[in-house]
Amino acid sequence: MIRFDGRVAVVTGAGSGLGRSHAKALAARGAKVLVNDLGVDVAGGGTSRAAADAVVAEIKATGGAAVANYDSVAEPASAARIVEAALAAFGTVDIVINNAGFLHDKTFEKMALADFDAVLKVHLLGGVYVTKAAWPVMKARNYGRVVVTTSAAGLYGSFGQTNYAAAKAGLVGFMLALKEEGAKHNILANAIAPVAFTRMLATIVPQSLEQRLRPEVATAGVLYLASEECRQTGCVLEAGDNSFAVARLVKSPGMMLPPAEAETPEAVAANWAAIENLAGGHPHANAHSAVGASFQTPGR
Repeated sequence: MIRFDGRVAVVTGAGSGLGRSHAKALAARGAKVLVNDLGVDVAGGGTSRAAADAVVAEIKATGGAAVANYDSVAEPASAARIVEAALAAFGTVDIVINNAGFLHDKTFEKMALADFDAVLKVHLLGGVYVTKAAWPVMKARNYGRVVVTTSAAGLYGSFGQTNYAAAKAGLVGFMLALKEEGAKHNILANAIAPVAFTRMLATIVPQSLEQRLRPEVATAGVLYLASEECRQTGCVLEAGDNSFAVARLVKSPGMMLPPAEAETPEAVAANWAAIENLAGGHPHANAHSAVGASFQTPGR
């Protein structure tokens, strides 16, 4: 059985929805949990301590260990206080679950740049800031698990969500680079792409899907990625509706053109069918592998 006895987890945006599910499940399996939540609504407005306090009370009522924190992830200083609160309460940090976020959906033409910035600041930079604060602690202990929360919007695109999609795609790039740096320190970095009926998704999908899209399914994936048993790093795990899948970028074999042709857009157009053909393509471990493969593509 996967357990977290002796481990300390920081979960951001843990006052409701997925974060609440993650925090409660970690505590139920022995982790000490820092429950962070600013208490904003689904659009990022208002603040309240009630959500984080309620989750901590639920955890303690079942014999678990948890403390609440109400700082924002969106500024370096306040994000650092989240990690400092975990250190003050429990002495260390082993696991960071970057889950905090909200929506400001609108078509790109109509979206205010302030709304674009706000979503990037919480989803993307919030994940960066909290992880940055915890990184030295995990590195010193030669152990860590970082899980960022991405989305199908960031992986595949979604109408009216350019800000959200950009942030979620950015988190994948952040995670993929982080796993390279963490490898020699036993710090694994992965991403969860959940589909769950939460406050955010309730504005998009019908109420009839609530029972199918249970947060606990995504939480099962998060707990595996955050566990000692996990050996995966650089993984994007999709989870929802009792289904799990791994999403990866796949590079086509491509083709190498003669030098003179390779400098012309006409040659790219003429050979597009072969260039985009994914047959025989595969994912790469890192940028060095992917770029190196370009020098070995078949020519004509």
